[in-house]
Amino acid sequence: MKRLFRESGCESVEEHPVLRSSAPNVSCTLPGTDEGIIVVGAHFDHVPVGDGVVDNWSGAALLPSLYESLRSIPRRHTFVFVSFTDEELGFLGSESYAAGLSGEEIGQIRAMVNLDTLGLGPTEIWVSDSDPKLVKSLIEIASAMKLPVRGMNVDGVGDSDGRPFKKRKIPTITLHSITNDTLGILHTGDDRFSAIKLEDYYGSYRLIAGFLAALDAAK
Repeated sequence: MKRLFRESGCESVEEHPVLRSSAPNVSCTLPGTDEGIIVVGAHFDHVPVGDGVVDNWSGAALLPSLYESLRSIPRRHTFVFVSFTDEELGFLGSESYAAGLSGEEIGQIRAMVNLDTLGLGPTEIWVSDSDPKLVKSLIEIASAMKLPVRGMNVDGVGDSDGRPFKKRKIPTITLHSITNDTLGILHTGDDRFSAIKLEDYYGSYRLIAGFLAALDAAK
């Protein structure tokens, strides 16, 4: 992740040690002109079975590309792209990051966009676990860009790195691509590159990039 962030042009790559983890969180910050902050996160670890391409290199690998999509235009908000360690061991990375936020930082964070398991199909929103205003905004952007998106709740199936931010009252939205047909790929030997549908993955990238730009422009 450090190499990918640097190759994307990020000059503020940082490691954040995480208690009980052998790997740190890795972040890249894109400064804005105002005080508002938008956090975009995805975990980079995976279970021992399979290659972890879907869950969750698909999310982590988008972070540097999203940085590149935003760096060439003026920005109001500061964007912090964070790749979390050890989600699979109990959200160690995201819990550590969220717990380390000061009260002032929490007040400045306008949104946390969580990317977990993309590319199995079109973009899905975990609606029941996401902030309604963020959900509405994403649907509007998808409509304007003529890109597919729908709600697909995965309550009872698992959890994700948005949880620690929600606990601190930060508006979050979790995006994924899981359906009943593709759920069986996770945490199995089928989690490999061939499971990714590249056209849908690119569509998710375009939608998320547009969504981030819209969040930045919102009053």
